[in-house]
Amino acid sequence: MHWLSKKRYKIGLVIPTLVVYMVFIIIPIGMSIGYSFTKYSGIGKATFNGLTNYMRLFKDRLFWISLKNTMIMFILAFVLLLSLSFLIALLLNNKLKGVDFSKSLIFSPAIIAPIIVGIIWVYILDPNIGIINNVLDAIGASGLKQKWIGGNTLSPYSIAIIYFWQQLGYLVTVFIAGLKMIPGEVLEAVEIDGASFVQKTMYVTIPMMKSTISTVAVLIITGVFKIFEIVQQTTGGGPNHLSETLVTYSYSMTFNSGDYGYGMSLATFTFLLSLVITGIYSILTRERGE
Repeated sequence: MHWLSKKRYKIGLVIPTLVVYMVFIIIPIGMSIGYSFTKYSGIGKATFNGLTNYMRLFKDRLFWISLKNTMIMFILAFVLLLSLSFLIALLLNNKLKGVDFSKSLIFSPAIIAPIIVGIIWVYILDPNIGIINNVLDAIGASGLKQKWIGGNTLSPYSIAIIYFWQQLGYLVTVFIAGLKMIPGEVLEAVEIDGASFVQKTMYVTIPMMKSTISTVAVLIITGVFKIFEIVQQTTGGGPNHLSETLVTYSYSMTFNSGDYGYGMSLATFTFLLSLVITGIYSILTRERGE
């Protein structure tokens, strides 16, 4: 009876979490997938239309543009964030002068609301009022001025850099927490054996942080596919939708154009794409023993 009461106690603790998870995650995902197979304006009754929305996806030029922009952001953010956040964490994990201030400084962008992040970077990157182009004008280097945001080419790259700036401190903190979990005796033994910093990092630190690295990688993958406020605030998806991401294009189709069914097909595709990339990463790292 004691075992039974203990089991009931655990189930009682889990049920509220499961209810919240079902109501706010599982059910909305299921509804979105369901609406993606319909013609629906958001008002009235939805009409089932099969795979029409998905067939429309692959014929839509703006879908391919938003997919390309999303993948550019993903590749840049993944490479930069995973590598540099780990390297910075290694540096900040040492007892150096001013390290606490450096941690606070690096982490500070992570607590700024994404919409405010967008506003800050508009004043830096905007072709007309931005600091970068104005400084180039002031030093006589007008030929180097670019449309950092709002142009046809550089917007996704600039947004990736903004996202990197915003998320770096948070991921560095996660890595530092992982580094603190490595037993000090192991590192001391390696140092006594004469291992260099690079050898210690490659053969001890990284293998012992495989779970932390995997967690950070998944956070980056899922985070990039949710970039919304930064794009809305810096470019609004313009000009002519050329800086849209999958998420912002889905929002535009759903709420601006009133094409709810098509917007949900875009959202479903984005969700499945992030799952596929996460799955591929998990398989590759498992095969390599990471």
